[in-house]
Amino acid sequence: MGCITRPEITEERIRQIQEIIEKNPDWHRTKISQQVCRLWGWQGPNEQLKDISCRDLLRELDKAGKIRLPERQTFSRAKGGADKIKHLEHNTDPINTKLAELRPLSISRIGGGKELSQFKSLLDQYHYLGYDRSIGENMKYMVYDRDGRPVSCLLFGSASWSCRERDKYIGWDKDERSERLSFLTNNTRYLIFPWVSCPHLASHVLSLITHRIADDWNHKYGHPVYCLETYVETGRFKGTCYRAANWIKVGITTGRGRDGGHHSAILPIKDVYVYPLAANFREMLAAQKGKVIENERR
Repeated sequence: MGCITRPEITEERIRQIQEIIEKNPDWHRTKISQQVCRLWGWQGPNEQLKDISCRDLLRELDKAGKIRLPERQTFSRAKGGADKIKHLEHNTDPINTKLAELRPLSISRIGGGKELSQFKSLLDQYHYLGYDRSIGENMKYMVYDRDGRPVSCLLFGSASWSCRERDKYIGWDKDERSERLSFLTNNTRYLIFPWVSCPHLASHVLSLITHRIADDWNHKYGHPVYCLETYVETGRFKGTCYRAANWIKVGITTGRGRDGGHHSAILPIKDVYVYPLAANFREMLAAQKGKVIENERR
């Protein structure tokens, strides 16, 4: 039987990945991730390979210097997967001003069409992790200034299956987490475009999003979210905008993988931030307590 959650990352598994890369120099990242999933039995309940999650893991190991991936190909996707990401032409005239000169900001919840193509193009070009297909429940936002110029974009997707510091802060057990994880979402991408320089813009955007995302989620998926999470790579970012927007730092990752089966950090160390969207978020994220509260409201 295959594994659903992220496998423990050991030195032996890192050697397996590097061996796959070295023996297949013409393979792109998607094919590598699929082969790793097959080797480890990393798949979902429907036996679909977890290659999207695997590619995130491979990028983390690459950035940590543990493996050496081939160059990312923006046009390469698995057969039957998403279309290639086309880098669209766009205005990069500098925006260097005060927040008051950009407000009021408008936020667009992206569905499809030209705006989705623009969203993918900008993330793929300017976010250090690029753009990857969003599987499962997710929310995409584009942020515009009062003159209609795009200044930022954000992506929220599936919450991390397991994070010791986050789970300790919430106070749920493994069964509760398994049942209620869909009521938590992860801010996996956040980008202020590089030609935009505006003090306090990043934290202001986060504040606007936190005031609307629960309703947006409920409208799109028929259920709300009660808490947000994000992981900020230490040494690369300081997390200043999250702290300014009242997100709570609850700890740091160990960098030892899901189960920590080794003594040294293998993955990049990240600060763990959460943002509760409801005063009773702990009760709503605890499966049995959440059921009682929901039943009382009916």
